[in-house]
Amino acid sequence: MSLVLDSAAQDLLFREARTANTFTDEPVTDEQVRAIYDLIKYGPTSMNQSPLRVTLVRSPEARERLVRHMAEGNRSKTAAAPLVAILSADNEFHEELPQLFPHFPQAKDAFFGERPVRESAAALNAALQAAYFIIGVRAAGLAAGPMTGYDIEGVRKEFLDDDHTPLMVVNIGRPGPDAWFPRNPRLEYEQVVTTV
Repeated sequence: MSLVLDSAAQDLLFREARTANTFTDEPVTDEQVRAIYDLIKYGPTSMNQSPLRVTLVRSPEARERLVRHMAEGNRSKTAAAPLVAILSADNEFHEELPQLFPHFPQAKDAFFGERPVRESAAALNAALQAAYFIIGVRAAGLAAGPMTGYDIEGVRKEFLDDDHTPLMVVNIGRPGPDAWFPRNPRLEYEQVVTTV
């Protein structure tokens, strides 16, 4: 059985897509970022929690502050990328549930009154949305360079607050020269799927 999505789209989103390590200097516009969000906002989360928050790092001053917190191997590419996004989980996402889950507005207090419960739910669901974000970047014809090599507490203190947990930093743009490392192996179907 084949997929409904055409082969070119499959390649764009998955088979040919890789983590980019270099970028051209072509800017990434606010309109492109809005189009990415307007697509990925429809990806499912539990009870429509939607805890992902995106901080766009555009100014040279903000970029310099971010680069200081990146692991050594991630600094130069973060400094040079046309756009950098900090993806975080909003641990106070439940405040939006009356709007996002209107058929059960009591969910805010019934399920998420305690902070540890919210943090766990936010981490899982924002990670799902971060994956959607990467796919959305690819769907926009751009390349993403997601990274977890950075000082989490440093980034939180520099750009966020105690109610937000950084998940990853993503460089975004058009791929530059030698942007791709060789593709690593993947597990085969039989190694992943079990039927019971």
